[in-house]
Amino acid sequence: MRILFFTAGAANMYCGSCLRDNALAAELIAQGHDVTLQPLYTPTRTDETNVSARRVLYGGISVYLEQHSALFRHMPRLIDRLWDAPSVIKAFTGRGIQVDPQQIAGLTVSILRGAGGSQSKELSKLLEWVRREQRPDIVTLPFALLIALARPIREALDRPVICTIQGDELFLENMPEPWHSEALALIRSKIEDVDGFIAVSEYSARFLCGYLGIPAEKMHVVPLGINLQGHGRETGQRSSRYRIGFFSRIAPEKGLHLLCEAYRNLRERPDLPPSTLEAAGYLGPEHKEYLAGIRRKMEEWGLAGEFRYHGELDRAQKIRFLQSLDVMSAPCTYDEPKGLSVLEAMANGVPVVQPRRGSFPEMIENTGGGLLVAPDDPAALADGILSLWQDPALAQRLGRAGCEGVRRHYSVARMAARTIEVFAEVGRISAPGGAPTQPQRAD
Repeated sequence: MRILFFTAGAANMYCGSCLRDNALAAELIAQGHDVTLQPLYTPTRTDETNVSARRVLYGGISVYLEQHSALFRHMPRLIDRLWDAPSVIKAFTGRGIQVDPQQIAGLTVSILRGAGGSQSKELSKLLEWVRREQRPDIVTLPFALLIALARPIREALDRPVICTIQGDELFLENMPEPWHSEALALIRSKIEDVDGFIAVSEYSARFLCGYLGIPAEKMHVVPLGINLQGHGRETGQRSSRYRIGFFSRIAPEKGLHLLCEAYRNLRERPDLPPSTLEAAGYLGPEHKEYLAGIRRKMEEWGLAGEFRYHGELDRAQKIRFLQSLDVMSAPCTYDEPKGLSVLEAMANGVPVVQPRRGSFPEMIENTGGGLLVAPDDPAALADGILSLWQDPALAQRLGRAGCEGVRRHYSVARMAARTIEVFAEVGRISAPGGAPTQPQRAD
């Protein structure tokens, strides 16, 4: 099958959606499919071999300039090439990009307007590009926030378009008015332009059908999958201290502050052994003060010496970090539809303690690799963590079950196989008269 797979780059940030898209595209290529992984906005960054195309469409610099000045909407394309070059985009976004919905709400709505927005030139350039390329059997978009591309691409190629939704609701819910209502209205008005939608969890599928008005027959679930190479249970000597870990983006919604409060609760109990709180993950410039505030709190509580932030980790560092932990928690303050880091922890035999919300209940049910506790409750989180220390046999049983469960339910091979099933089904339904579309032979 020939697949045109759009992905949205996040500059220098390790983005869960980028990691998922790249892993899926790489596995589809390994299985013999002809895949073009095409970045939008910025080049992608992954912790595995990057299989995305070098060229960037809807270049982040052009998109921004066109939003703020009519001059750039009519600039000759020869000049556009200067700041659409991947090296230039990387240079300008090297210190991080602004992804705060409070700040880029207007830009988001403009892109959702498609040809009627300030980025109409970028849409024209994208359509010219897709017409020049070999026609795929199917096209997939990475977010509902890019749903305005669906109809023009479908009309240009006469091929079905699928939209994967992986966390759009968090961004949308943090947009200020009137942008929030307008963005939702624009997305809902374009649902018919998409032949099928993919959610990354059962929770997300149920929620999105109601939130965005997606018909149930158009919604398909393709659970997350990870490349398991290098992941596994570490049987070497562990630290003499009980290592409680956090691995996720450092941001308020990811809940590191809740884990710190739970840790304080634990350290006030007489039955916890010498321990440390280990954190790692991408830290954007907009959240440096958030981490600084956590450090101040830990110092006020007399726990500064027991807290360590390891920074951003590449793949090898990430695996070593996870394998060093006794327990891991990423206590999100919202209904997380993905939870990639939780899967990665379990893949390394680390039991997890997660809030009973979003996709976490189905992950724990499918794998048996952890405990669920009340959300937004540091005391409940502390109880869950402590129970694993008090019952080593339980911790080992959960760690073993999680390691095996991720391999059984959340491998990248399984994700790729399910994706092809969905593509084939959508292609069959979308073809005239219900006849299956004819896959083109790869050259």
